[in-house]
Amino acid sequence: MQFTFVLVKPGVPENVGAAARAIKTMGFKDFRLVNPCNYKCVKAQMLAHGSHDILDGAKVFNSLSEALADIDFSVATSAKQRWVKKDVVLSHELKSFLAKKKNTVKSVAIVFGGEESGLSNSDMILCDAVAAIPLPQPYPSLNLAQAVMVFAYSLMDFEVAKPEKPAAAKENNGYKPLKSRVVEILNTIGITSSSLIHGRVLERLSQITDDDVNLLHSVSAAVIERLEEK
Repeated sequence: MQFTFVLVKPGVPENVGAAARAIKTMGFKDFRLVNPCNYKCVKAQMLAHGSHDILDGAKVFNSLSEALADIDFSVATSAKQRWVKKDVVLSHELKSFLAKKKNTVKSVAIVFGGEESGLSNSDMILCDAVAAIPLPQPYPSLNLAQAVMVFAYSLMDFEVAKPEKPAAAKENNGYKPLKSRVVEILNTIGITSSSLIHGRVLERLSQITDDDVNLLHSVSAAVIERLEEK
């Protein structure tokens, strides 16, 4: 799997610089920013000691949806007690959680919100899963750069067996195409994104393993075919 770290509306340049350093130290490279502060200022550069290539090479986007456009699976991070999603993966369990997806997910984004209020509900809904760092004391909480370090460390040396080259007919059998199929089915039967059931179905979908993905591809394809016949 390829990992990407995304900061949404970071407001403190020093945190962006420190996050870049954390990402590089743990062996990662892909760094993305959504509507960031002046992340190339002197303060950010100072905290990015030895990691200026990561900081200067960060890709900037106008929205989280744009930043996630080429990502197969995204994980929102949050310290909030009120969850938009009910299923929460703990930071130290994230590696094993993602490993179960094996070859159905090739790229994963770990998404962080800004310092003031974290990710908005609308941004969290864009992500497939939610992860949190279990803390014995809720306050003072970790700052943004510290949270990035914890997650980067938890995913360090992530290993998944290299996939065999898939047959042409199976190239679209990953998690992201399955999610698109499920959304198509839900919309067709009248369970749209405005429905709580719609969101809950997608949330549970994010929890499945690679074996489940392959099975549901066959089932969803049959359902879509039958719906099109009517």
